[in-house]
Amino acid sequence: MTSHSSTAATTDLTDQGVAGGLSGTGSIGTKVIGSAALVTVALGAIYGLVISGPDQKLGNTVRIIYLHVPTVLAAYLAFVITAIGSAMYLLKRTEFWDLLASSAAEIGVLFFAVTIIDGALWGKVTWGVFWRWEPRLTTSAVLLLMYVGYLAIRALPADPRTRATRSAIVGLVAVVNIPIVHKAVDWWRGIHQGQTVLGTVDPNMAGNQLFAMYTSMIAGLLVFAWLLIHRFRVGFLMERTEDLALEEAISARRQENAGQTGQGA
Repeated sequence: MTSHSSTAATTDLTDQGVAGGLSGTGSIGTKVIGSAALVTVALGAIYGLVISGPDQKLGNTVRIIYLHVPTVLAAYLAFVITAIGSAMYLLKRTEFWDLLASSAAEIGVLFFAVTIIDGALWGKVTWGVFWRWEPRLTTSAVLLLMYVGYLAIRALPADPRTRATRSAIVGLVAVVNIPIVHKAVDWWRGIHQGQTVLGTVDPNMAGNQLFAMYTSMIAGLLVFAWLLIHRFRVGFLMERTEDLALEEAISARRQENAGQTGQGA
């Protein structure tokens, strides 16, 4: 077991169906979530790209928002889970919380990178450029870099407890940027659209547009949940593989020492 693991953590993981003999990361639960995600993604795409019409003000660029809002919502949720997992790790020092925090951070970076990319596409159509150093975009870039830094810290050579502690501290500091990103337009009067996923969906939306928006948001959360479960289980299996390799190395060393002792006698 790694040095920052505990019997309680192993029990928690086993109770969730992640046993040492697990040959894969799928389960009935992930199949249900995955199927629901596929259905809602398809439904959101059909309504967002085909059935719903262009917006009166935004025109066809409104279709980018059907991707932009779900990805940023999932990213924010991932970063909050990372912060919760980080705080719980510092309190409990168990492998479960460390794995949950790191798994959520990886997926959060993926979703937030997509958010910035589709936001840049919207900016090209709306502003004529892919990027402007206005408050919302600048604070978003800082947020992404902080979580990339979180992942970089986890990649540095260190014992598991030290690595988990360092990344947990970064995970707690980085989450403070989410409300800053959210309020950047109001605080510094940026040119970015004021309403965000943490505010209210545009009240002018109705009918197919509103259905496409909410369906896409649900799809984004389902995809996030599916990815998080699988990434968590992959992380757990990787830890177990490292444990077995360490145990085999120690056993081989002991046998080697016993052989040398026998020859010396």
